[in-house]
Amino acid sequence: MAAAGTDGATEAERAGARAAGRADKWSIAWILLALALWGCFAILLLSSYGPESHSYGAGPGEQRCKGPLIDPFQRVDGICDSELRQWPALLGILALSTITTAVAAATTVYAKLLSRLTTTPVTRNAES
Repeated sequence: MAAAGTDGATEAERAGARAAGRADKWSIAWILLALALWGCFAILLLSSYGPESHSYGAGPGEQRCKGPLIDPFQRVDGICDSELRQWPALLGILALSTITTAVAAATTVYAKLLSRLTTTPVTRNAES
């Protein structure tokens, strides 16, 4: 028979609760990483970029380059050549975002399931 603590929980139940808390913290970390990657992807895909002559944006006569989703056919003069704004790099960031989202979802489900399993009362055999 397992020794019960002062609160009536066995050592196995306390270990399960610690594991559930750890899994919950990991799920939060994965969710934050996935959100950061999705935000980076959205900024790179949608925001304008390019030459800046002063801190408030492009000077007179200079046009800023639009994001790849807004203007997929960019200028060919080399001003809008940004490595992170090209489609292969954007698709790589999209793949990383998707993978981290799937891991975050799986870790969250695992953490919730583990916390439910540790709080569920164990049915014991009446004969013991």
